[in-house]
Amino acid sequence: MIRAGRQHLVRTLADLAAQQGVGIDHYTRLKPYDAPGFPKPINSQGSRIRLYDGEQVDAYLLGKPVPPLPETDDDRDLLDRRECAALIGVAPDSWKTYKNDPALIAARIEAGGVEHWPRHAVRAFQAARPGNAAPKPGRPRNTGDQIPRDQVHTRVAELLDADPTISAATLTEQLGVHRNTGQDALTRLRADRIADHIEAHPTLTPAEAAAQLGYPTGQVRRATARAETVLRARHAAPYLAGVATALHRAGWTTTEAAPDVQFPGDDRVVAALVLDGDQAPAPAVVWDERYGWRTAVSRRHPITKGAVPPSEGGGVRYLAGGITPPPGDVVTALSS
Repeated sequence: MIRAGRQHLVRTLADLAAQQGVGIDHYTRLKPYDAPGFPKPINSQGSRIRLYDGEQVDAYLLGKPVPPLPETDDDRDLLDRRECAALIGVAPDSWKTYKNDPALIAARIEAGGVEHWPRHAVRAFQAARPGNAAPKPGRPRNTGDQIPRDQVHTRVAELLDADPTISAATLTEQLGVHRNTGQDALTRLRADRIADHIEAHPTLTPAEAAAQLGYPTGQVRRATARAETVLRARHAAPYLAGVATALHRAGWTTTEAAPDVQFPGDDRVVAALVLDGDQAPAPAVVWDERYGWRTAVSRRHPITKGAVPPSEGGGVRYLAGGITPPPGDVVTALSS
């Protein structure tokens, strides 16, 4: 971090190279900053751009004792994104979203080409975030969720970032949401992250990926099952997009929208495309990874509830051609 009142002393590697009268390429090849005793960077470990305190560097180059930096936290300290995330207890990637808050945009300061925020601004943002009131002993009876539904996913993600072992009961205490609401959000988030981890490390099983992410074995049975379904949905996405394009070109959809994909029961992939064109042969079509394509009688609710698919008749028709017929064959089948 940049300690209070020391922003004017910040130097980059380019500044240090210029101070020594050499080009930055030559300076980074020599790496004098890796020599024993050279002052450490003042920004967080892993930062792409290294920042140094000029007073410390000058003392080192003159052969003088390197003065220590202040150790006491000050509200005017400037924190980089990793330090901001650590201060409020979330993962660094979460800060990418939070920093777009209007108050944080106004408080942002660039030093050495790196974004920073004053400690006081980060603390004020944390205090103002939904769900940060003092924890309550459970959710009051006969009440709805205490935070808006559209904020549940984000708030649960923050808490999961801070503690991979968090339980639905803890979410109920900290957020005031129904246990089922918290459990559903946890399952979806863990499944998506397990799927992401497997895509990055294809040899892992869902259970192994969950363990590497720190998720307790007893809490992730549904999440690992759903992760497998999420991966199948991602694999099918290009095919479904191709069918959507073909239906749009046929004039049966007004926009080339991606299919609405759902995971009923967490164990199967089902996708729906609403056909809102004037000459569309059906209100909608549904793709089920078990049965392929069928027509639907409702634009609002094309995917029926339950594991048993609807029977043919009354506007429902199963299209021949297997599970993944070519997009052109789907158009032909609908036209017949």
